[in-house]
Amino acid sequence: MDVPGHEKFVKNMVAGATGIDVVAMIIAADEGVMPQTREHMEICSLLGIKSGLVVLTKVDMVDEEWLELVTEDVKEFTKGSFLEGQPVVPVSGVTGQGIPEFMKTLEKLSISIPQRTSTGLFRLPVDRVFTMKGFGTVITGTLTSGRVSVGETIMIYPSLVRSKVRGLQVHNQSVESAEAGMRTAINFQGLEKTSVNRGDVLSNPDALKPSYMLDISIQYLKSNKKPVKNRTRVRFHAGTNEILANLILLEAEELLPGKTAVAQLRLESPVALVKDDRFVIRSYSPVRTIGGGYILNPIPKKHKRFRPEVIAGLKELTINESGQIIPYHIRESAYQGVSFFDLKIMTNMPEQKLRQALQSLLSAKTIVQADREKQIYIHQDSIEKLKNEITQCLSLYHKTNPLKTGISKEELRNQIFSKNMGYNPDSSIKLFNLMINHMSRENAIVQEEDMVRLANHKISLGADQADVKKQILETYTKSGLAPPYFKDLCQKLNLDNKTAKDVLMTLVDEGIIIKVKEDLYFNADYIYELKNRLVDFLKKNEQVTTPQFKEIAGVSRKFFIPLIEYFDSKNITIRIGDIRKLRSN
Repeated sequence: MDVPGHEKFVKNMVAGATGIDVVAMIIAADEGVMPQTREHMEICSLLGIKSGLVVLTKVDMVDEEWLELVTEDVKEFTKGSFLEGQPVVPVSGVTGQGIPEFMKTLEKLSISIPQRTSTGLFRLPVDRVFTMKGFGTVITGTLTSGRVSVGETIMIYPSLVRSKVRGLQVHNQSVESAEAGMRTAINFQGLEKTSVNRGDVLSNPDALKPSYMLDISIQYLKSNKKPVKNRTRVRFHAGTNEILANLILLEAEELLPGKTAVAQLRLESPVALVKDDRFVIRSYSPVRTIGGGYILNPIPKKHKRFRPEVIAGLKELTINESGQIIPYHIRESAYQGVSFFDLKIMTNMPEQKLRQALQSLLSAKTIVQADREKQIYIHQDSIEKLKNEITQCLSLYHKTNPLKTGISKEELRNQIFSKNMGYNPDSSIKLFNLMINHMSRENAIVQEEDMVRLANHKISLGADQADVKKQILETYTKSGLAPPYFKDLCQKLNLDNKTAKDVLMTLVDEGIIIKVKEDLYFNADYIYELKNRLVDFLKKNEQVTTPQFKEIAGVSRKFFIPLIEYFDSKNITIRIGDIRKLRSN
C-alpha cells in the first residue's frame, strides 16, 4: 500500500506500519528520494521492521539514463538500513511494466518471513470504528499477536469496557477465528460506537494495565539538527495511538542526535502496552519524526532523575534476558511485591516460560512468594531489609519501653509499613505475618499471643523501679478483692504516675496482676480463687443472681459489678436477664 507522503499524513503512516512484516518502499522514478521518503524510512527502522524492497514507480515517465541515476540514488539512500542490498523493482502502473517481477519478489520475501505464533496474548490496536446497519459496531485493525474467535469476551483498553465478539471478517470473508498478522474486522454484541476510539487496544479481559508512564529505550535520530532537552513535549505514537507526552531524560539534561538513552515518558492519556512494543516520537511543533524505540517497562513507578541504581536497572532491561528482567522488577517492587499478572506484561514472556523462570528463582531462594492467592512475589533483598527493619523497630521499642514485654503485632506492622505509602493492606498483612512466623522459627523473635519481642529481650528493673514494684505488689496482695483504684494508689504511696504505670503494666504482662477495667486492677491469685468459687456455685445451682455473686465475692457493689462483668468478658459466665449461667465452651 502506498501511503501519502505529506507530513500531515505521517501519523496515519505510523499507524499503518505497526504490525507489518514487509515494507515496499515506494519511490517515484521522476522525483527520486524525497524528504518524506527519508522520514518514512526512519519510522520503519524505529518500528523494528526488518524486511522489504524498493519499488520505483512511474518508470514510463523517465528515460533509461535517468532511471539508472535514480536507482543509484536509491542504493545510496538505503545504505546502512534494513533495505540495504534488497531488491529494487522498477514498475509502471500505466504500462504494467515490472508488475509480474514485483509480485514474484514480494512472494519470495513473504516465504522467508518467520511465521507468527497464534499463541500468547491477543492484541489488536483499533484503527477504525464504525456502525453497520443490521450489525452494530464494527472495529478494524491489524491483529499484532495472539488469536481471537467468535463468541469470546474481550476488553477494550484503556476504558476497560467488556464486550462479546459477534462476528469476524478477514479480507471481507467471514471467519470463525483470526490470528496474528491478519487485517481483521470485528463485530461486537451490544457495544456502543462511543465506547471505542481509534488508538484503543482490544485484548483479553484483565490482560493489560493502562498506565500514564512508560520506561523506554529511545533512539534520537541522527538527522536531528539539535539535542532534545529534558521535559520536551512530544507526540508519542504506538500502535494506532497518538498521545502528547513529556520526555524525561534520567541521566542528562539533553540527548544528542544519533544517541540512545533510557528515559521515562509521562503521558497525558493512559496507554496499555507490553514490554518491547515499538513506538515513534515526533516533535510537538513543527511536527516531524525525531526518534523512537521500544518499551522497557509498560507500568513503571515514577522515577527521580540522576539515580544511578535506576539508570543501571533500566539499562539491564535493554539486555532483554529473562534471568535479569524478572529479578529486576521484583526487586524494584520492594515490599509491595509484583504479581504474576503484572510480570506477564512487564516481561512479555509466554505464560509457561514465565512460570518456569519464577520457579527457578524460587528454588534458588532469589525470590519468595508472599501471597499464594494473588501470586505476588518479593525479592530476597527486600525480605532481608524487612527483617532488619523489624529487628531495629523492636530494639528501639525495647529501649524506649524497657518495662514492657513487647509490642503488639498491629502496632509493629503499622510502624513498618506506614512509611511505605501506597501499599496494599491485604498484601502487607500477609507479608508481615510471613516475616513474623519466619523470624520466630529462626528464634530471632518471640510471639506471645498478640505481642512480639526480640528473643534476647528481658525486663530489668532499676533499683527505684524494683522498690515501686514491691510497694504495688504489697498493696494489691493486702487489699484482696477490694483494691484501691490505680490513681488513688499512686497518691497514697506518693509514686510517679508514669513509673508506677510502667511497673504495673510489667506485672500485668507477667500475669501477676489482672486488669478488670480502666484504673481497676487485682492480684491474679484472688481473681483465680474467686473464679473457682463462682464456677463451683454454678455447677451446683446452674445460675447465679447478682445478690448471690455479691455474697460469694464478699465485697461492695463498687467491686463485685466490675468483677462479674469481667467474668462475662472472659466467657466464663453469660448474662441472661437478671441472672448469669456458666457459659458452655
